[in-house]
Amino acid sequence: MKPDYIFESSWEVCNKVGGIYTVLSTRAKTLQDSMKDHIIFIGPDFWKEKESPYFKEDKSLFALWQWEAKEDGLAVRVGRWTIPGEPIAILVDFNPFFEKKDEIYTALWENYGVDSLHAYGDYDEASMFSYAAALVVESFYNHNLEPQQKVIYHANEWMCGLGALYINSKLPQIGTIFTTHATSIGRSIAGNQKPLYDYLFAYNGDQMAGELNMQSKHSIEKQTALHVDCFTTVSDITANECKELLDKPVDVVLPNGFDNSFVPKAATFTRKRRAARRRLLQIANALLGEQLDDETLIVSTSGRYEFRNKGIDVFVEAMNRLLRDRDLKKKVVAFIEVPGWVGEPRKDLQERLKNGGQYDTPLEIPQITHWLHNMSHDNVLGMMKYYDMHNRKDDKVKVIFLPCYLDGKDGIVDMTYYDVVLGNDLCIYPSYYEPWGYTPLEAVAFKVPCITTDLAGFGLWANKEFGHNGEIEDGVKVIHRTDYNYSEVADTIKDTVAKFSTMTDKQIESCRKAAGDLSKKALWSEFIKYYDEAYDIALRKAEARK
Repeated sequence: MKPDYIFESSWEVCNKVGGIYTVLSTRAKTLQDSMKDHIIFIGPDFWKEKESPYFKEDKSLFALWQWEAKEDGLAVRVGRWTIPGEPIAILVDFNPFFEKKDEIYTALWENYGVDSLHAYGDYDEASMFSYAAALVVESFYNHNLEPQQKVIYHANEWMCGLGALYINSKLPQIGTIFTTHATSIGRSIAGNQKPLYDYLFAYNGDQMAGELNMQSKHSIEKQTALHVDCFTTVSDITANECKELLDKPVDVVLPNGFDNSFVPKAATFTRKRRAARRRLLQIANALLGEQLDDETLIVSTSGRYEFRNKGIDVFVEAMNRLLRDRDLKKKVVAFIEVPGWVGEPRKDLQERLKNGGQYDTPLEIPQITHWLHNMSHDNVLGMMKYYDMHNRKDDKVKVIFLPCYLDGKDGIVDMTYYDVVLGNDLCIYPSYYEPWGYTPLEAVAFKVPCITTDLAGFGLWANKEFGHNGEIEDGVKVIHRTDYNYSEVADTIKDTVAKFSTMTDKQIESCRKAAGDLSKKALWSEFIKYYDEAYDIALRKAEARK
């Protein structure tokens, strides 16, 4: 069964804060092509005063309904999400619902046993948005759609769980789908330095939620998983987590695909790659006071600043070991592109970059490009200090921390992440907790070979595609990672970078081609079939209720 309409809600619709933005915004074009404006995204409206860079309002879209929604007490703005495909997006102001919060939570407890008593942090904000998003769907459905039309409501993450349960009870004719992109309790176990994988079978999700003060988020996530028509997640590794920690096996795994329409072609690609390398080496020269030619290996890691979960700790460890590796045949500049608590771009570095000369003396603290608010309490700087990694002249490996979003306006790099990533020779993502892993997928889409682990959904998928554990010659080196083999992982990264430094141009070209080829197997055009399966499951259950 195919839907006539899909409503999809997420905290990250027209709101770029993390990986889910990438999932939704790259998938949108594929759905828009097949659904022709019958896919409608719903996100939070944060842009009262200033213009959103991700949203273009259009008062003529559903003009009558916009007026009716206002009559229903909803403050909505309708327009288009400024991404490939330009799908319709409805942004809703959820602030008016805070005064009904206790009433909403009481109904949630009475109908579904969701415990909102222990809420803190972003729980209330997310829940009020989720409630508002559900009211938007209810209003739109009642005013614009016919009973015979097949409709899907797709909620992403625990943040949208409350809305999915509301639709479930008030509009049973709508098929509901819930996708968890990472269980809140699994992420918390991993982030609290507890071993997740060896003990997964023995953990009780409810008990761990109490221990880690996660009761409310865990509760809404678990009850939504149990009550929607189709429960999904993004990889086999997280499916296992759902079964053990939420006591609910998923109905379908929806792997995260990619839209490669913004990967530059042929001559443009070569030009952009040269520009990225030139910029990165220029920054390194200005910071380190050292001439680094184009033979230098540029490697990087990036993602959210989850020091252990994203494997940033093991990346620094591996670079420290590489310093003393006799097999390393080239100089290495390793960038850590992870947004920290950033203060401002360094004036002294900006000055040098503006002057554009060649420098032979390093700046003070030549490990960082922007000042942080907490220089003395930062994990990356702390670990580098502990290992006495000070980017000295004779060190063959230099590590530079770039602690900001690469949005093209950071004051130092002034290029977007996608324009920077293709300048790398090698990207390294040794994650401990990574339900899918967009960063390695993005890297290979830009023909950059990468290193990841089999604790990342992407790493497992790559192994499955290869039919063996990925080696760097396959375009992706997949390292076996467990709860306890940190040191072994660091050594394997070190050895892989050293090996890469000995490769001929022809061998490197072959690696780059293999990386690009693998990325084509992860396009949304290949993965959208799993969504069709989820829509079918949800619609059949809704049909049975009718």
